[in-house]
Amino acid sequence: MTTPLPPKTVLQDRYRIVELIGLGGMGAVYLTEDLHLREKRFALKEISYSAHADPQVQSQLREQFHREAIALANLDHPNLPKVFDYFSQDGRDYLVMNYIEGPNLKELLDQARKRGQLLAESQVLEWADQICAALIYLHAHSPPIIHRDVKPANVKLASSNVIKLVDFGLVKFFDLGDPSTITLVRGVGTPTYAPMEQYGAGTGRTDARSDIYSLGATLYHLLTGRAPADAQQRFLEPESLPGPRSLNPRISALTEYLVLKAMTIRPDDRYQTIQEMRKDLTMARNLSLGRRTQDRLALIWSSLVPHKWLSLGVLALFLLALLMTIAQPEPIF
Repeated sequence: MTTPLPPKTVLQDRYRIVELIGLGGMGAVYLTEDLHLREKRFALKEISYSAHADPQVQSQLREQFHREAIALANLDHPNLPKVFDYFSQDGRDYLVMNYIEGPNLKELLDQARKRGQLLAESQVLEWADQICAALIYLHAHSPPIIHRDVKPANVKLASSNVIKLVDFGLVKFFDLGDPSTITLVRGVGTPTYAPMEQYGAGTGRTDARSDIYSLGATLYHLLTGRAPADAQQRFLEPESLPGPRSLNPRISALTEYLVLKAMTIRPDDRYQTIQEMRKDLTMARNLSLGRRTQDRLALIWSSLVPHKWLSLGVLALFLLALLMTIAQPEPIF
């Protein structure tokens, strides 16, 4: 694992590290201050490489990083962070992007679980729609950009209920001249949310359907409160993945269907595009909103039951007064 840089370290004579935000096997994320812009704060994504890696491989990876950084800097979407700068220093590569304040969805799920609750299906599906919008935008590029690490901890809830899909540490371009994208040394994503094709000790092959699997696994976790079994375990033990409705009976059958379809082991059996998945998500969300309205009406009615005759009497008087008002002739001036 990479040794994190200490606070107050200054990179490029510009970015001063405030604190470590996250740490992983391939690098770290820091909160930094920009000394050139009145100490404006950014998130600094660090990508490091093994000191024992072949120099030629390291050179190829660094070239790949620069190509990806240029593409990321050109991205502009409300559900993605904005990349402002990139550079290399001391054998590490860095992306500078806007710092997204607010909790990630894993934190929101953990908070709900501590209260003995699950996240509302309608809320999860609203977030999912925004994630889909970000992925549609990424996949529409030429060549398509594959995120490869969609998971609850990489989805942040910013102000005004706006979702931001963060962490581009595993982003990959899809080569249209080759039916699949070959991953070299960047890693395979988080096993719980990664499809089988991202495994393979550097031989994993991915395309846009890999993000579909990861989104399905993310929704499974958010809706049930339980992280799904990883793809390798599921391949060996298909029964290791309980149906979402067995863990949360309030989930609609349509939502369960689309989550499981997105998480199919074989890519050809999944949704083939995020657009297809988003269409079913929209249907499931509308059903969920309708059911939530029915639940609220039922709750209001149940609260009036002890006084139902009084409530009905008040309602009858209101309707009578309304009818009399409508029936009165308008004055003639």
